[in-house]
Amino acid sequence: MAVENGSSSTNDETTTVAPAVTVTGTRTVAPGKSRCTLATFDLPYITFYYNQKLLLYRNPSNAAFDFPDAVARITAALSDALRVFYPLAGRIRQDANGALAVEGDEGAEVLEAEAEGVSVEDLAGGDCGEEAERVMQHLVPYTGVMNLEGLRRPLLAVQLTKLKDGLAVGCAFNHAVLDGSSTWHFMSYWAELSRTKEGALLLQQKPIHDRSLARSVRVRLDLPESAEAHEKTDPNGPKKALVARVFSFPEATVGRIKAAANAALPPGAKPFSTFQSLGAHIWRAVSRARGLGPADITAFAVFADCRARLDPPLPPAYFGNLIQAVFTGVPAGMLLGGPPELAAGLLQKAIDDHDAAAVVRRLEEYEAAPKLFHYSDAGPNCVAVGSSPRFKVYDVDFGFGRPERVRSGGNNKFDGMVYLYPGRSGDGGIDVELALQPEPMQRLEKDADFLLL
Repeated sequence: MAVENGSSSTNDETTTVAPAVTVTGTRTVAPGKSRCTLATFDLPYITFYYNQKLLLYRNPSNAAFDFPDAVARITAALSDALRVFYPLAGRIRQDANGALAVEGDEGAEVLEAEAEGVSVEDLAGGDCGEEAERVMQHLVPYTGVMNLEGLRRPLLAVQLTKLKDGLAVGCAFNHAVLDGSSTWHFMSYWAELSRTKEGALLLQQKPIHDRSLARSVRVRLDLPESAEAHEKTDPNGPKKALVARVFSFPEATVGRIKAAANAALPPGAKPFSTFQSLGAHIWRAVSRARGLGPADITAFAVFADCRARLDPPLPPAYFGNLIQAVFTGVPAGMLLGGPPELAAGLLQKAIDDHDAAAVVRRLEEYEAAPKLFHYSDAGPNCVAVGSSPRFKVYDVDFGFGRPERVRSGGNNKFDGMVYLYPGRSGDGGIDVELALQPEPMQRLEKDADFLLL
């Protein structure tokens, strides 16, 4: 049942989704009707999965925590935020010509849940094991849901879970509708409304919803009937079991990695950025852990924000997808036999070369031959980086203080997928959330050259 004008309804059914997590109710939050045509930038992600983000909050100052009040506050703010970020409240529609748009006001889904035997420290501590990873997957909704399900499902789902000593806010965003920059723009606006009611109207930029600013070409897509039908067309077969871990690099360690990459540069050479230096460090370490042969090609991909790359550039407040995967590749023997600056230089060149002309060429190639992607299209030895340590994820305060930990859910974690987050302290440290097959992960966890302890 959709609830219009910001009101809400609750489903009283109780559903157990894991031994530690019980869903106790659902509701739908919706603004007024809207329409937003998807741009070429959005379409490649229709066969990716919902992007999942998890934020863990501890009870502030040992104060009594009123979970129903917290849910009411966050849900009311969500209703107000969706009036401004209205595409998240619609559904994906396909017209007679096969083009996609977001329409309607069916609303976002909000689930309430309890996991009172689980503490924030169990999930946010530095030594979280497999059990904590398993529980966290039940704190975010829509695991295993492909973006094409946005034809039938909400484009945003939120799960609010009462923990033993805090609150978990798990979100699933349809990736065909927005990228990381837009995700955290929305999260910041929503949290500020929850915390201050009026503050977001003053401190946060309003989103720009005109996607014709990025691209006005309408592309026909022949969509599969289901996620299962699409996955069966993957020439490389079913996904392999993966392990996800977070490696926290303090500011001093990040500085050592950057200094090592830049140490041998000649005078006047363009220095390597923190991202290029750390990316090279991760790429080399993962290639070692995989035990690649000298002739094995390994690729590095970064999902680059194209807002500033377009001509004319678009402002940061553009809401939607404005990212493209930028690839570079090299034989593993060259990557591992060369110095750190070789890998960093490859990344720097690939990123610098992806200018406005390269962005447009990529769009034109896709429009001429639209493709429904699989993860395996990146190649068997890929390291791919999404998210950015520049996103202010620890400033997302709903009124309960800063989150203790920000994590990604299990969706879109293919072999070699990396999410970068700023360290919680805000002093320049970076958290590296990485998914690998079990044996390479075991080797990486023991790699002193990677950990730099």
